[in-house]
Amino acid sequence: MSPPDPVTAAGDARALAELNRWLLAQDAEQRIAWALATLAGNHVLSSSFGAQSAVSLHLTTRQRPDLPVILVDTGYLFPETYAFVDDLSERLALNLKVVRPALSPSWLEARHGRLWENGIAGLERYNRLVKVEPMQRALDELDARTWFSGLRRGQSQSRVDAQVLELRWGRWKLHPIVDWSDRDVGQYLARHDLPYHPLWHKGYVSIGDVPTTQQWQPGMRAEDTRFFGIKRECGIHADP
Repeated sequence: MSPPDPVTAAGDARALAELNRWLLAQDAEQRIAWALATLAGNHVLSSSFGAQSAVSLHLTTRQRPDLPVILVDTGYLFPETYAFVDDLSERLALNLKVVRPALSPSWLEARHGRLWENGIAGLERYNRLVKVEPMQRALDELDARTWFSGLRRGQSQSRVDAQVLELRWGRWKLHPIVDWSDRDVGQYLARHDLPYHPLWHKGYVSIGDVPTTQQWQPGMRAEDTRFFGIKRECGIHADP
């Protein structure tokens, strides 16, 4: 059976739900191939170059090697993350597009202080300034109409209802591995000789900015290692 037309699905919740049921029956490679052939261009992939990011980078660029890959360099990334970016960019010949906040870390702190220390309101403002606004700017500058992301349902409670295909900020957003488990990810990395983030082997299971990322400790959920367990989403993947 042919899937519903995306144009129809964009304005019809039932058609979008039917399209997602069809997409769930496809594998990740088929989802990407369908999106590249069917959904409006331009197409981009965003990546935080986190713990398991090599999977989505490899999956998508195998089918479109010149796909723009957006990285938001907050200025607060771990040194190991920058090394990981360099490693994967060379290994996979990525068409990397780096975008940064309007303010450098020093300027941000001079103007606003250490926002991440000011509870949920401070964290939300911090994330908006160093992550959400730069990402929106990058999508606009690239005139992105379809946005690929490595988001997975198993990453946190806030993502358990994520669909393969969603509308976000007026664009299609596709999550090709949304239903993959950690085991699926590990097997893919091993099969294609791809690395985890260097900090994975030091007990970091979810890796973002230095001030807001913790090592996993017994009794913690993976999502508790981000933003002091107060919240999970930075806003890029959350409902507006």
